[in-house]
Amino acid sequence: MLTTNPFDDDKLREECGIFGASGVEGAAALVALGLHALQHRGQEAAGITSFDGVQFHTHRAMGLVGETFSQQNEDAIRALPGKAACGHVRYATTGDSSLRNVQPLFAELSEGGFAIAHNGNISNAMRLRQELVRTGSIFQSTSDTETIIHLTARSNYDQLLYKFIDALKRVEGAYSLICLTREGMIACRDPLGIRPLVLGKRGDTVIVASETVGLDVVGAEFVREIEPGELIVVKGTEIE
Repeated sequence: MLTTNPFDDDKLREECGIFGASGVEGAAALVALGLHALQHRGQEAAGITSFDGVQFHTHRAMGLVGETFSQQNEDAIRALPGKAACGHVRYATTGDSSLRNVQPLFAELSEGGFAIAHNGNISNAMRLRQELVRTGSIFQSTSDTETIIHLTARSNYDQLLYKFIDALKRVEGAYSLICLTREGMIACRDPLGIRPLVLGKRGDTVIVASETVGLDVVGAEFVREIEPGELIVVKGTEIE
């Protein structure tokens, strides 16, 4: 079915699931396990991005988590080394499915790599996109999440964290986000707290997930919810 709004059939829904882990070798394997527990939040596609201290690695695919990240497909996990990783399961939509819309989305910014996994929807995404395209931005997907990447890249602040915060000030809607940068993992929640996001610990490993069931499956202890409007930065095993 055709729509007049390109985001109508392709925007992320509240059912999407996100999961992040920091401070553990082979973080991607932990994220894959967490995504299995969040599979009910999205069955269309799954993806994971990891950071090994030097490079970012991403694997995304259509289909269920078990079809992409499983014991039978160990190569996918081995290709995602590092002590920090974030992942996403995408809710099945009525529009065309496309690998370019599977998350995490990744971009090389002037301050380094930036991966983002998003649960929710941005209500002013169309207006922001039109403004960004008009001033020279080139979009690679039809996901509203990509507007955050472009806003971050265009911010006048000189540090990536502050660029990201500046971008969020222009965004309206409901969202929970997990981002991976060279400086650490960022997790945040919209000011109204509409989309869920919880913080957990597994020993020294820091876990962030859409639901506590994601913590349970990896043996992590629930610490607390990320507060509405709160942003945390995880550097290794340290939380700011």
